[in-house]
Amino acid sequence: MSDFLAALGLVLVFEGLLYGGLPSLAKRLAADIVEMPEGMMRGIGLAVMIAGVFIVWLVRG
Repeated sequence: MSDFLAALGLVLVFEGLLYGGLPSLAKRLAADIVEMPEGMMRGIGLAVMIAGVFIVWLVRG
């Protein structure tokens, strides 16, 4: 459970960096996402999830 909370904390740090440090980039990315087709969003989401699982697998071995 502590690993999950640590991972959640890191996600929040990176989200905060984007919105707090680069708000204009965050707005531009949000506008681009609205125009992106759902199939592309689904593919990118699945690819990111697979990359995340792979990274955790490498680290936790």
